[in-house]
Amino acid sequence: MSGDPGARPVGVDELLERVRAGYQRVEAKEAHEAALAGEALLVDIRYAALRERDGLIPGALVVERNELEWRLDPQGSHRAPQATGHDLRVVVVCNEGYASSLATASLHQLGLHRATDLVGGFQAWRAAGLPVEPPGTA
Repeated sequence: MSGDPGARPVGVDELLERVRAGYQRVEAKEAHEAALAGEALLVDIRYAALRERDGLIPGALVVERNELEWRLDPQGSHRAPQATGHDLRVVVVCNEGYASSLATASLHQLGLHRATDLVGGFQAWRAAGLPVEPPGTA
């Protein structure tokens, strides 16, 4: 995480612990309620094959992980219309809740201080019985 070439290497498990300590993650039902109330933007970063296999969260903004920062930077020239400011509450959703934590850390570096991620990712959303658009219907 630091640019110091003499720093001790950090494994991914420790990196996840460090980044997750910097914000409060949300459970599926809380994310659903916040999205319904217009208090949070759900952002699905799963790759296409997973979306095609499992379906979509209705209303979620789909942004491939490699485009996330460009699409959510409120100052960026390639931002999504939903990227209205640094106070936007973003809930990042990946498949199981790991890649989304690292993506959230990156959004924090861009100044999106209310960004968080979904504990357990899309799989937890589906297991909670929350709405899912079947593949091919979106």
